[in-house]
Amino acid sequence: MKWNDTMEIKPIVDKTLKSCGCLSIGLLLLLVIILIIPMDDEEKEEEKEQKPVVEQVEKKDSVVVNEPLQGDPYKELDELIGLKAVKEEVRSLANFVKLQKQREAKGLKTAKVSYHLVFYGSPGTGKTTVARIVGRIYKDLGVLKKGHTVETDRSGLVAKYMGQTALKTDTVVQQALDGVLFIDEAYALVPEAGSGQDYGQEAISTLLKRMEDYRDRLVVIIAGYKDEMQRFIDSNPGLQSRFNRYIDFPDYTGAELTDIFKMYMKKNQYTLAPDAEAYLKERLDYVVAHKDRNFGNARFARNVFEKSIQQQANRLANRSDLSDKELTELTIEDLKGGFSSRNNIRQK
Repeated sequence: MKWNDTMEIKPIVDKTLKSCGCLSIGLLLLLVIILIIPMDDEEKEEEKEQKPVVEQVEKKDSVVVNEPLQGDPYKELDELIGLKAVKEEVRSLANFVKLQKQREAKGLKTAKVSYHLVFYGSPGTGKTTVARIVGRIYKDLGVLKKGHTVETDRSGLVAKYMGQTALKTDTVVQQALDGVLFIDEAYALVPEAGSGQDYGQEAISTLLKRMEDYRDRLVVIIAGYKDEMQRFIDSNPGLQSRFNRYIDFPDYTGAELTDIFKMYMKKNQYTLAPDAEAYLKERLDYVVAHKDRNFGNARFARNVFEKSIQQQANRLANRSDLSDKELTELTIEDLKGGFSSRNNIRQK
């Protein structure tokens, strides 16, 4: 009940109470009505506001924004373990762009440069890491203003219902403007023949249009397995014309994985027992020799390290007053636990 409603009741209440000779009591009751009724309405409104709202929470799409780190991107590129050919390709691209920028500044003719890239390779071969470095190099060269990297895959671009994919893809593109849009497993946007209705083609069409609309503000790097990526590029003439520079990321060798494992040890202040280092090299060589197509490369080495230090913690859990050496040293026993937890390859 509102204030106006209360005012309309007042004459009725007065007349009734006067007839009973209770005017003073009536006025008091009227005052109570005026004060209480609005408070009841306010309390109801508060209850509505405080009532919990149940919302359907959907799984978060795979879209990650990485702001550019400080430091020298060329130095970080050189410090990456392995990837010799990849480093040479990136350096060559940077040199070419730098020279074209100098020619442009002097009013000379410049060759048309496509900054978009295709990264071939298995999981864990450094494609995402290099994409972030490329974004920073492009910023250093004046190609991009920010040089940040927006990382996504099919789930971040394709919607579940007709007409929504274009908007979803465009939203991700807007986040990537003045930086790099990195699409991992991009071939998933074009499923194998016979997969039924799919909205991946809508995402590709939207992406190609935005690459043209924002050709001075957007760099796209697509990545995935070599054969699947070639099928993806061949599926659309627009992709063929925009992506003409390819960089192959080879699998890591056993020696390189050993160096990656040691890199994680150094960062986290761990050491290897004298006999454990030989075991580590032997096991990683064996794993590489018996890997399958889904082998995780650097991710495998990182996971073995994480499981190994967990095994060390279990081994030392019931001891106190441990020395620095005992707290930091990984033994063969720890490494065996790390390897057995991460793969089904028969232990030697």
